Amino acid sequence: MATIQYGDRIGRTAKIRTGCSGLIFDSQREKILLTRRTDNKLWCLPGGGLDAGETVAEACIREVREETGLAVTIVRLIGVYSSPHRVIEYADGNRFQIIAFSFEVEIIGGELTLNEEVSEFGYFTPQEIESLTLMEHHRERIADALLQQKETLIR
Repeated sequence: MATIQYGDRIGRTAKIRTGCSGLIFDSQREKILLTRRTDNKLWCLPGGGLDAGETVAEACIREVREETGLAVTIVRLIGVYSSPHRVIEYADGNRFQIIAFSFEVEIIGGELTLNEEVSEFGYFTPQEIESLTLMEHHRERIADALLQQKETLIR
């Protein structure tokens, strides 16, 4: 299970890790797809780490497919998140300052399925999301997506 630690430039004490998340709206653009992780039981956007040899867009498409069973295409880059004041520490002791790319994606195929990483999934309104036990750093990504800005946000 991972924990988030905050502090002034705490990222200096950690390694860098690059990741991405895919934000999927329902057909009415009123709800957002979230998955519930099996390791920490928290809700989150589907996503994960970048593998060597792939672009961030390719990583997003792959991670969404692995975690949801859905084939997606990139619609837009919502934001880039690289706060040096936040570190994620994993159970094995590894600590990372995350550089994350949050994409809006659109479903082009596949079927929602559970797997060893995901115990539940569902579409939720922004109001419903407020009461979920959500990975805290994903709240910012969801809020930014709801702004519907054309420009990419840099945070």
